[in-house]
Amino acid sequence: MSQQSTSRSIREVTAALNHPLIQRKWIKFPQTRRERDAVKLRFFEKFSIPSVIGCIDGTHIAIIRPSENEERFFNRKHFHSRNVMIIADSDLRILSVDASFGGASHDSFVWNQHPVKQHLIELNNNGETVFLLGDSGYAQREYMMTPIVDAHQGSPEEYYTKLHCTARNTVERTIGVLKNRWRCLIGHRVLHYHPDVAAKIINACCVLHNMCINRIYF
Repeated sequence: MSQQSTSRSIREVTAALNHPLIQRKWIKFPQTRRERDAVKLRFFEKFSIPSVIGCIDGTHIAIIRPSENEERFFNRKHFHSRNVMIIADSDLRILSVDASFGGASHDSFVWNQHPVKQHLIELNNNGETVFLLGDSGYAQREYMMTPIVDAHQGSPEEYYTKLHCTARNTVERTIGVLKNRWRCLIGHRVLHYHPDVAAKIINACCVLHNMCINRIYF
């Protein structure tokens, strides 16, 4: 297959996997109480922490130096990237992905703009205890549980932090599986596309990841 044909195929498949109907079907944050309870139960069974709806982290996907707004994409690790927010469940399934921000944006900034944050606030305000597990880069809130830094050895805080870190590792594993499966996303590779196209490729890879997790392809 020629390079031209390959590029055309990538564009067509990427566009198809970014169709809103496909995105909503395969990357879906739990909306009903029944769906949320099922996710919470899986976390509790695996990690003994109640009310967890997902684990959150950001990951940088390298892109070529853009010709416009370069400063938005140059990250603190000194390369150009998309800072991709991922929320995963206990089975390494991606519940939400946001690849719309450049690498200069901090994880907490990306999260603060995301509609899932407001959704969790509303759920807690309505009496449902539900939260994400995030690292210390996120602010501790009723809907976002973070580790306790410098917890004393043998204390309840240390016990909580150990459980937290073990459970939150699921999102790091999710990102690792995603990148190893779709190796255009791994660190030493670079997506040689316009930032907007790179974001769509990332979204497409996340859809394919969930298809593989579910063992259903179409």
